[in-house]
Amino acid sequence: MKEFGPATFGEMYADEYDTYHDPGTTVEAVYMIELLAGDARMLELAIGTGRMALPLKTRGLDVHGLEASPEMIAKLREKDGGEDIPVTLGDMADFELEDRFDFVFLVFNTLFNLTSQAKQLSCFESVGRCLNSGGKFLLETFVPDLSRFQNGQDVAVKRLDGEQVWIEAVVHDPVDQLLQYQRIRYTPDGVKLAPLPMRYAWPSEIDLMAKLAGLELVERWGGWQREPFNASSNMHVSVYEKRAP
Repeated sequence: MKEFGPATFGEMYADEYDTYHDPGTTVEAVYMIELLAGDARMLELAIGTGRMALPLKTRGLDVHGLEASPEMIAKLREKDGGEDIPVTLGDMADFELEDRFDFVFLVFNTLFNLTSQAKQLSCFESVGRCLNSGGKFLLETFVPDLSRFQNGQDVAVKRLDGEQVWIEAVVHDPVDQLLQYQRIRYTPDGVKLAPLPMRYAWPSEIDLMAKLAGLELVERWGGWQREPFNASSNMHVSVYEKRAP
């Protein structure tokens, strides 16, 4: 499988990102972030093509972005309002910004694109450095479901109609908590492979990484509509606050 670096996702998927990577929760997520952040100066990690940032900017919020992929930034710049959002080219696993923010967010499981615990912890530490005291960090990730795996692997049909079939295959490494995805699309134009490695973390591990970076959990929900988080939740939206020195 292709070696993934900070910019690899954008190199592979920028042209098709808006078509194939819509979680269907944008309206709810934008509303929640606007409600939580208010008029705070905010930073979106992995801003991508602007799915979240553009509607927030339209609502008058002060949004800045960090993005490792020049290709994703270029797609953002092509859109109405995309030129008006300040974006820093950088790796969310380890960044240092001159600006400070009152609200930082990272959504759509993107923390798990960092494929080691060390990189994920470094991301939290970088967030801690750029947050003002009392600032908030919002994070959205899935909750791992290991019951799906048989002999450390799983295959599922994601789309099937008269002209195409999409299959998702994944191999699970429980030691390093790695998921090696390969998405195979069979269409009239041929076959396309779309690989993606992810390193999952349980909510408790994420909380510990946050704590080591000086951030304390203050809210957690099972979805963007503030559903209760419990044992049946398949995702979580968590809010951390930077402790006063």
